[in-house]
Amino acid sequence: MNVIFFLTPKNEVIYETPDSTMRQALERMEYHRYSAIPLIDGKGKYVGTITEGDLLWKLKNTPDLNFMNTSKILLKDVPRHADNVPVSIDSNIGDLIYSAINQNFVPVVDDQGIFIGIIKRSDIINYCYESLYGKREENSVIFK
Repeated sequence: MNVIFFLTPKNEVIYETPDSTMRQALERMEYHRYSAIPLIDGKGKYVGTITEGDLLWKLKNTPDLNFMNTSKILLKDVPRHADNVPVSIDSNIGDLIYSAINQNFVPVVDDQGIFIGIIKRSDIINYCYESLYGKREENSVIFK
C-alpha cells in the first residue's frame, strides 16, 4: 500500500507561510480548531510546523506582546520547538506509522521537497481499526 492512499491534498490543508503573522495563524487555528498547522514557503516547500505552544511561548516570552499586536510578529520570527518530520510520497507504510506516533499529522513532500499534502494520524488509526475489527458502527459505545 502506498502512503498516497491516506493523503489529504494541499488544496484541502490549512497552512500558513513564514511571512504570515501570529494573529493570522492564531485566528486560523482557532477557527478550524487545530493545534498545529504546516508552514509552506513561497516556493511550495514544507518548512516546518507552527503549534499553539510555539505561539503561546512567543506571547509569554515577548515583553509588551498581546493579542492586539500579534499582527506585527511574523511566523518566521516565532521559535518552533518541534517540526513534524515529513515523509516522501514514495515512503512505505512503516515509515508513515513511525512518523505518526508523535505527530498529529505527517507532511508529505515530493522529491524536490515540495509540499503535496498531509496524512492525519486519525486516518491511519481508523484504517488500522477497520483492518483489525471491521467497519465501526456509529452507535458503538466506543465512538460516542
